Amino acid sequence: MAVELHEREFDPAALLAQFSSELDDEGAVVSFTGRARSRAKDGGDIEALILEKYRGVTLASMRAIAEEAHTRFPISRSYVVHRAGRILHGEPIVFVATASAHRRAAFEAADYMMDRLKTEAVFWKREEREAGSSWIEPTDQDHLDNARWDRRASEELCRESMKV
Repeated sequence: MAVELHEREFDPAALLAQFSSELDDEGAVVSFTGRARSRAKDGGDIEALILEKYRGVTLASMRAIAEEAHTRFPISRSYVVHRAGRILHGEPIVFVATASAHRRAAFEAADYMMDRLKTEAVFWKREEREAGSSWIEPTDQDHLDNARWDRRASEELCRESMKV
């Protein structure tokens, strides 16, 4: 498991190549790259996305999310890289890679980490526009996406209890 916080642009393809080169016999590798958009939810132009962090706290929140993914899913490795600072549209914001023996675990672990990073990682986000800047929060849909993992855990517990 590796978790990094970068202040400068990174190359997702190079990160994936590095991650893949360190694998053993895993049959599945899944990666996701989130990029900064040029348009806000209201359709207005965004000049830049600013992600502020408190380095130690932000990294700790990211590590906790990755550790939980390793606990919940049978993945052998993961790699999380998140940007902080001023990010221009088209630049990568976040990179997540997971590896496992089989695809389902790798997909689910990456999806789980992205949902939690989006809503729980300790960042303060704002959009810079021509008219000024405004703070942004995760959307209702972001919170719903994250909440489904709690429902899934509850459903799994119910299924397990029915087997007894």
